[in-house]
Amino acid sequence: MSATLFDHALRLHRLTPDAPLPRDGDPYPDADDDRPDSGDDRRRRGIDAAAVLDRHFADPTAQPGDLTGAFRAIDVPIHLNDHITAAALRADRDRVRATGRHLVRHSTDRNSATVGLALLAADWTGADIPLIQTIGLLSNHFGPLAAHALQRRRGGGEALLWLAQRVAGWGRVYVVEALLPVGISVARDWLLRHSCDGDFLNGYFAGRVAVAADLHTAIVAADPDDELIDHTGRLLCQMAAADGMGQTLRGYPAAPIVLAAFADHLGGQSPSSERFVQAAVLVNQLDHGGAGDLGTDPEGRIRVVLDRPEWCAAVQNDLDLDDDYAAWFTEHVGERLGLRAFTPPGG
Repeated sequence: MSATLFDHALRLHRLTPDAPLPRDGDPYPDADDDRPDSGDDRRRRGIDAAAVLDRHFADPTAQPGDLTGAFRAIDVPIHLNDHITAAALRADRDRVRATGRHLVRHSTDRNSATVGLALLAADWTGADIPLIQTIGLLSNHFGPLAAHALQRRRGGGEALLWLAQRVAGWGRVYVVEALLPVGISVARDWLLRHSCDGDFLNGYFAGRVAVAADLHTAIVAADPDDELIDHTGRLLCQMAAADGMGQTLRGYPAAPIVLAAFADHLGGQSPSSERFVQAAVLVNQLDHGGAGDLGTDPEGRIRVVLDRPEWCAAVQNDLDLDDDYAAWFTEHVGERLGLRAFTPPGG
């Protein structure tokens, strides 16, 4: 018998309790299953699953286990769905919750577990938070519904912060976006220092984090910590490259203030190859017009820091030129910008 999705997530979580699951849990126990598709009419997504639920709840003798495998051949959307939610709200609340918990806990296929999570997302009971968090660790698939379900519950900010610290990829997008409206009071420090993990998908939420967490007030402080400064650089890079994804530097009113503060604080940090690369990528994006007309010269101020002898030495000593990214960075950023660390003597 195949492992349940829940047990699969729990086993992997125990191996990495404070980090995202390896490869977001892939391969899942139902990896060999065919994935049905409802076609091009997105309005009909969820109708078939809702019909199964309606028939089930119309029978007062039906038990949650009767739905085992009932959704395996049905197209089930991973996002909040009006049809499935309506089916949940038409039925007795206690039965809906019991069925949702059973499907999340015992399903061996994603479709059934997703329906179970959708049923819990229509409720608000705090007792279900640990169950929702665990299945939510398989975040690329269950992240959207888990984020919505946690957002609805008392203590949702803390619950979402716990999950946000343990998901990556699309799952991180879903969870951080859900965290922002309800969790600033408990998550601001984490959002300002750790929400961007370097994935290009961070561009979907980086600007929203900067605005909601008041980045501009944090970074202008006289003595911000290194984690805040480093993460500010990541936020700025994401916004500079976020066209078509999310809030851009051009549309961020505090961009001149934040960029100037970042440039000032960068000069007081200990040089490292990681900081050099991050700052140089930001300069490269600004040089390509990533922030529009800021009325200041953050590029020049950052360049001054990067051209200092100790910063040049840091990147020259640590950069592995056999690495594909390092080779790309050297040609398309370091040499293109004419940074001293990448300019031959006499060049």
